[in-house]
Amino acid sequence: MARLGVGIGWRSELDLTIERMDGVDFVEVVAENIRPARLPESLRILRGRGLPVIPHGVSLGVGGAEPPDPARLAHLAECAEALGSPLVSEHLAFVRGGGVEAGHLLPVPRSRDSLRVVIENVRRAQDALPVPLALENVAAIFGWPDDELTEAEFLAELVTATGVGLLIDVANLHTNQVNLGLPAVQALDVLPLEHLAYVHVAGGYEAHGIWHDTHTTTAPQEVLDLLTELCARATPPGVLLEWDDEYPSDAVLADELTRIRTAMSVAGDRR
Repeated sequence: MARLGVGIGWRSELDLTIERMDGVDFVEVVAENIRPARLPESLRILRGRGLPVIPHGVSLGVGGAEPPDPARLAHLAECAEALGSPLVSEHLAFVRGGGVEAGHLLPVPRSRDSLRVVIENVRRAQDALPVPLALENVAAIFGWPDDELTEAEFLAELVTATGVGLLIDVANLHTNQVNLGLPAVQALDVLPLEHLAYVHVAGGYEAHGIWHDTHTTTAPQEVLDLLTELCARATPPGVLLEWDDEYPSDAVLADELTRIRTAMSVAGDRR
């Protein structure tokens, strides 16, 4: 996978902040928020400086029973071509069925039958895209009954069958550990990290025993510790900070990038 460095999720509310911030090596943009024929000026400026820009889809729904929508795939492909992107990322999630939108990135049932469907959907997506595809593990507040595989096992078998890249969100691993009891470090031991495309880091909060992955606050130390654990096992091509609302000062965002780099360097000291 392409070497990316440390980056931040581009949002229109942060455009000037990101343009003037030191230490940003790449950015990611939500694909559904842009039109390839009329890219935001800020993204054109960043591309002109040589920063990679990755389209990040949130609505493809490779985890559903229906094949991926050709129009959504075409949009992702057009975004990648317009931005000169090294890859496209999406979520391993269920988002719609029978024309009904879930309104959320839901976990897929981790059964053998589900895996066969997802493998075919991922292959269709790969065939339609001009660049490699990476899939992200999602945050969940519930699990489906009678799962046959853990999340990490499901992803590992999907990677083996399709060669798809991994976008590992360590905040989502933390979420699923708190909400579902899925041990995050054990997941890192199972995931095929040699297929790692990049990593997400984000903040959230706990309320009444449920972790909410809101992307509206600084990353808790537990999430950064998971980043260190990941980096002790593999060198990620890129690590990206997500912040989606309640935007803080430039100084807070810069400090978050510093905290990410520190967590990565701690892993280097352990090797």
